[in-house]
Amino acid sequence: MLEGLEISVLNLSEVLFDNTNKRIDSEYYKKEFINFFKNVPNLNPLGSFVKEGYRVVYENTKTIDKIEAIEGNHPYFLQATDLDTPFIKTDNLYYVHNDEWERYPKGRIKKGEILIEVKGKIDKVSIVPGDFPEKTLVTGSLFKLSVNEKINKHVLLTYLISKYGKAFKDRFKTNLLISYVSKPDLYRIPIPSFSNEFQLKIDEIFETIFSSKNAFKEAYKEAENILLEEIDLQNLTPSKEPVNVKSFKDSFATSGRLDAEYYQLKYEKVVDKVKSKNFDTLNNLVDIKKSIEPGSKNYVENGLPFMRVADLSKNGLSEPQKYISEYFVKENQDKIKKLKPKKGTILFSKDGSVGIAYHLRQNYNGITSGAILHLNVKDETRILPEYLTLALNSKVVQMQAERDAGGSIILHWRVGEIENVVVPIIDFDKQREIADLIEQSFSLKKQSEHLLEVAKKAVEIAIEENEENALAYIKTKQNVKSST
Repeated sequence: MLEGLEISVLNLSEVLFDNTNKRIDSEYYKKEFINFFKNVPNLNPLGSFVKEGYRVVYENTKTIDKIEAIEGNHPYFLQATDLDTPFIKTDNLYYVHNDEWERYPKGRIKKGEILIEVKGKIDKVSIVPGDFPEKTLVTGSLFKLSVNEKINKHVLLTYLISKYGKAFKDRFKTNLLISYVSKPDLYRIPIPSFSNEFQLKIDEIFETIFSSKNAFKEAYKEAENILLEEIDLQNLTPSKEPVNVKSFKDSFATSGRLDAEYYQLKYEKVVDKVKSKNFDTLNNLVDIKKSIEPGSKNYVENGLPFMRVADLSKNGLSEPQKYISEYFVKENQDKIKKLKPKKGTILFSKDGSVGIAYHLRQNYNGITSGAILHLNVKDETRILPEYLTLALNSKVVQMQAERDAGGSIILHWRVGEIENVVVPIIDFDKQREIADLIEQSFSLKKQSEHLLEVAKKAVEIAIEENEENALAYIKTKQNVKSST
């Protein structure tokens, strides 16, 4: 009758140990937790390693328009969706008013702080890099902390994203409609002791991780500069001229738009510059395929990955926050099979954070939301997918996105407008040079991801076996490039 079930028999004293919330649910007493406390010596609560920690509860805080924010030097508002463990994405950052910066000083980030998701999925952990914009507030779903001298920040970060750190975050979360980990429970997470030698080795790995990440950015930036130089827009300074007189023929009769923002000179001059050289419209370069919206009623905890715009950036894909039910997949089997993006597809966002492009380097075993278009290059002897992806992410196309989709609270870029996006067609050898730089940059990114996995595994080996074996593992794997 009980075959296959996991049973933990405990004394009352064991039930009361590390249980200030008086939990009696079976999830709390899984054998993995009981064995951890029995087998891992010298455990200390996370709170004993915290120098300063805080979670801000904001009241009626609203995001503001990007253009207004940039012009007024308003602060960024970092959200959980911006975390890409252990990095932070900067593609889709929102902004809030300067009043919020003054009102919530404890929400301001500091370089080197660890950010932990404590409301929602409770799975993301990142560290604020040294080059991150200082004028940034952190959402209330993230807990921010700095460590004291008792532990290395990179070791704590690695432990929190290891299988043990994840398990204890899950153990202490309150399973309400939206999961939540309180500050006292977060501070109760048990942290093993690590020697100075081991901590320094993890620190060395992270130095390489972040140097590879920076080299990735530099290679990508170099590719962007080649494009801008080829079309003479490397010193692009958007026009601030407030007036642009247009006839009916050159305005509504052509574009169907009457709003003044659409006809700002800064947009017109960029498009005219591109059109002064070799160019084409996007619909002549790619086939465009739309995806579907299954609806929130078909979201489940585990199922077919469902990628939304929040999971997409020009630098890669994050673990999806939503999954589609098995029932919906079966009901729409043929359609879903056709909608799974294949290697070589360019994913392109049209709603929310519009104009984000990412070139798939392998098949994606999932589907995307209707807010993400699938673009497939028609003729790769004329334009390379890697180059086109860079062009779509460049200022040239981003300003067209801003022009077309601006003026609404939730941005929406119509497919008809996207089809008419003006794309520069530069010399093919230069396209190849850009493609090579892009592939070089993503190789560096893969290497940094590989090293992160090495660090995580080493921490787990140090806990399960000993530090000597963990250091030997690092020596074996540290210089082995990821094959993915």
